[in-house]
Amino acid sequence: MQSINPQLLRLSQGHLNLLQTCPRKFQHIYFDQLGSPTSPEQQDRQNWGSRFHLLMQQRELGLPVESLVQEDPQLQRWVTSLVSAAPEILTPAPETFRQSEHCRTLNVQGYLLTVIYDLLIADSQQAQILDWKTYPQPKHKEWLEKDWQTRLYLYVLAETSDYVAEQISMTYWFVQSQPQPQSLKFTYDHRHHEQTRQDLTRLLTQLTVWLQRYKDAGEAFPQVSETAIPCRSCNFAVRCQRALENSAFSSRQSVLNLAEIEEVSI
Repeated sequence: MQSINPQLLRLSQGHLNLLQTCPRKFQHIYFDQLGSPTSPEQQDRQNWGSRFHLLMQQRELGLPVESLVQEDPQLQRWVTSLVSAAPEILTPAPETFRQSEHCRTLNVQGYLLTVIYDLLIADSQQAQILDWKTYPQPKHKEWLEKDWQTRLYLYVLAETSDYVAEQISMTYWFVQSQPQPQSLKFTYDHRHHEQTRQDLTRLLTQLTVWLQRYKDAGEAFPQVSETAIPCRSCNFAVRCQRALENSAFSSRQSVLNLAEIEEVSI
């Protein structure tokens, strides 16, 4: 077990999502330093996403992108489609601040919350956060609204700028949606800001307690319920002694499913 100083911990939206989903998995990955294997398919998607973000960054900076798109015609098609779908956003306007890969940090309870905006556009009236997603648009907007990326990105900008919450928005662009890229926009207000403040305070307070117990007595972070959905496909199921529990759960489910099948007359 490594020595941990909470005052030096940087936390991103990925950390918060995992901490909220399963504290024990958070411990395994970030403090026990146990890697989670990546499949070739996942690696390909990550590589493609990285190339797309790099291309959009270079485009915003006015740097040449020919070498990137020549190697990947599909990449060129997605960028062209996005520019066509959102010309007013991707075309610079006078007296407007624009920055790609814009980074901001906020110290909360000794934790350094870190966000990186794919593109930040701001003027005297409003600030817009844009984020490029290289997967299809989710079916339920509510899922993305509750995700810590949406909540943390909006919260940090409100806390580190002169904009009031109502002047801030965040838009996701899903570049692979068909027949053209689709977007989801989230507006912000004081009520959402205060709710995020409360939830963030609660989660970080819990993290501090768990960290202290882990460091002082080697006490593991809490586990989720034995029948929790994340456990069924988790790489740490055996380590958490959930593999047998999951098997028993699957068996019970199979019995229930069989019992629900109607008899067929022969």
